[in-house]
Amino acid sequence: MTQHIRVKALWLLEYLKTNKCENLANFAFPHSRFISFKPTTPSRTLFKCNRTLHSTPHRNFKNVTCRDNYKFYYSPLNKASQSSPSGCLPIQLPVNETSHKDELNLIAEFDLELHVSDDCSSCHFKEGKENKNNDEVVIPLAVGCTVLFMITLFVIFWHLYKKKYPSSKLLERNTYSDPSSRSEVEGWSVYFRVPVFSYNELEKATNNFHVEKELGNGGFGTVYHGKLHDGREVAVKRLYGHNHRQVEQFINEVEILTRLRHKNLVSFYGCTSRSCHELLLVYEYIPNGTVADHIQGHQATPGSLLTWPTRMSIAIETASALAYLHASDIIHRDVKTNNILLDDNFCVKVADFGLSRLFPNDLSHVSTAPQGTPGYVDPEYNQCYQLTSKSDVYSFGVVLMELISSLPAVDVFRHKHEINLADLAVNKIEKCAFHELIDPHLGFESDDGVRTMTILVAKLAFQCLQQDKETRPSMDEVLEALKKIQSGKDAHEDQEMAYDDVQQPASPDRDEVRVLRNKRLPVSIEDVTDFWTSRPTTPNVSG
Repeated sequence: MTQHIRVKALWLLEYLKTNKCENLANFAFPHSRFISFKPTTPSRTLFKCNRTLHSTPHRNFKNVTCRDNYKFYYSPLNKASQSSPSGCLPIQLPVNETSHKDELNLIAEFDLELHVSDDCSSCHFKEGKENKNNDEVVIPLAVGCTVLFMITLFVIFWHLYKKKYPSSKLLERNTYSDPSSRSEVEGWSVYFRVPVFSYNELEKATNNFHVEKELGNGGFGTVYHGKLHDGREVAVKRLYGHNHRQVEQFINEVEILTRLRHKNLVSFYGCTSRSCHELLLVYEYIPNGTVADHIQGHQATPGSLLTWPTRMSIAIETASALAYLHASDIIHRDVKTNNILLDDNFCVKVADFGLSRLFPNDLSHVSTAPQGTPGYVDPEYNQCYQLTSKSDVYSFGVVLMELISSLPAVDVFRHKHEINLADLAVNKIEKCAFHELIDPHLGFESDDGVRTMTILVAKLAFQCLQQDKETRPSMDEVLEALKKIQSGKDAHEDQEMAYDDVQQPASPDRDEVRVLRNKRLPVSIEDVTDFWTSRPTTPNVSG
């Protein structure tokens, strides 16, 4: 027996209304030996990709950008056989082939053919016509088939509904009532020594993850402002998806955060269990935005620009946090002004350890793929796939350049050779054109003290940006140099020192990297800042 029904997909309807793609996925139907399912509505193959992965599709593909962190690629000829872009999920979605409103013509409903097995059909239609001897078997079997049919339909719609609208109560019951789940949570808490929050508590704290509570979006998730029942204000990081990569990143961030205690690192309050259907991380709430907000973003108004003393303190506190990380055998790997938070007193809190890694024990260790933010990525790491603490030093050099110039790390509207701030800054420093690099609003022209310090910081940043990682200082050395610049001890008297012998380091995103063969290496730290003697050190920075 074959039946046809029409299914209205609420999650597809939401996509068509909001253009948010996170919850779109393939249809899943339960397996049964009595009933089979077959969609009869025409469909189109699309490839769902996370925008942060920078997937490269086939050249004939077109794309649709969603309002969240995803995009779709598809072939105009709808060739499902074409290879999927790397890291993307192929999805079949229903289309209306008779419509010509647009090229995709996606619809939120589809026809489903249900085929009931002959045994079940005959049982249903006999309706007691067999002799009484068979009544005890036939009647229950017929009722059973009918009930199974209804249950199967219910399971289909319940599964699809729960996929889009997961129940907090169901989660709580599964997590805390089931002995095995409870032991998993307790084991998670004991192993990492971190409080485990229930999904319900964090959902309530963020007003059901309301859009007005959003603080920002990153490569791995969205951050929400929340308030716990004990009155603490928190930032709740909600990771995208729940696949192997997200779980690995979640565990990595938890493992690293539980090791750290430093006044300039954001405090970690806890997380949900990794068995929870939502991966959530809970941090202290830092109310004053990021350094990027204050020097280039919505808080960078003329009347509220960060003064030079404040910027100098930000540089020192950030360097202190990074030196502490390196002393703890941790590489941040995503140092940038968007990850440097400021409290109400403009004290630094370095955040976002999603890409952080423990120091490789093997010096020959090679990363699977360089990760980070364009404009900040160490060119040697980008080229050789070897991650070291000097990769953070390079990124911090870009941060220093932002602090003295108030310019963004990447600006496509600048000259093509100066799109990356690293290129622009090195070019200006080589020409001793500090007045073209340093923000005049900081008092560069009117205050001799500011002029001296900003030039010395520019020279220090220049050393951090060297292409050869061996010529860069350590974070401990950078921290010591910044403290001496701030105090004015042994300040260099010659501010206009020439850099004719200095080779310009390549930026992280240049297509062509200069080969330094037969060229003189960049000047040493001693040549740039006489007060600083570069020496091997063992990092030992405390909070």
